[in-house]
Amino acid sequence: MVIRIAAVGDVHMDEDVVGRFRPALDELPGQADALLLAGDLTRHGTAAEARCVAREFGGLGVPVVTVLGNHEHQCDQVPQVVEVLTDAGITVLEGDGIVLECPGGRLGVAGVKGFGGGFAGRCASDFGEPEMKSFVRTTTESADALGAALRGLECDLLVALTHYSPVPDTLAGEPLEIYPFLGSYQLGQAIDSAPTALALHGHAHHGSERGTTPGGVRVRNVAHPVIKQAYSIFELGDHLAENRVSEISGAGIQRPWS
Repeated sequence: MVIRIAAVGDVHMDEDVVGRFRPALDELPGQADALLLAGDLTRHGTAAEARCVAREFGGLGVPVVTVLGNHEHQCDQVPQVVEVLTDAGITVLEGDGIVLECPGGRLGVAGVKGFGGGFAGRCASDFGEPEMKSFVRTTTESADALGAALRGLECDLLVALTHYSPVPDTLAGEPLEIYPFLGSYQLGQAIDSAPTALALHGHAHHGSERGTTPGGVRVRNVAHPVIKQAYSIFELGDHLAENRVSEISGAGIQRPWS
């Protein structure tokens, strides 16, 4: 059983970006069984920018599943953005999941945008001012929704998709001062609460590519500024390997897991 997943995040689409990814995306049916998008699809979260996403990532010949990022919330047009993406055949997850029937088995994807809060030993707490409590409770509710979605899927291979990071490992390269705004340990706990095979996120443009949850789940930062290509491909099954085989230019390289 082998399932191949393509993934990228933080593509920040607008009219001037349309067409940049498409040549590599058109090769997806021969490369992967599904494409997962890790949020920040747009620059400012407008319906017009969402239509650019739909043009670039719609009609690819493989299922496309996404979560939203913080940029999709900037202009308070989230319902319109979701409608445009859904009309283009792109599945938008937020605290729920989907099971995709792939040639190699059933792929379960649970997704949530996530939120900040920080990591064990250096994190915000649900204490004090109402504003701080609201901040932390947003993170808690998001992580709880992700955990419930992961545990509720019946599938052969399980993947967690978020925008914010579940571990500090993949934030290495970012200023330490902004770690609490890039992710939360609670997302990692949610991922470890289920037999998750792989966790994908974006958001950290200056972060690192590879990390691991405390429970041993491999985490990959697929933000476009980090992977520097149209998408990375992950092959999941009886053995695990990661193949970065398609750049925007069409060139490719391969690397094993580490």
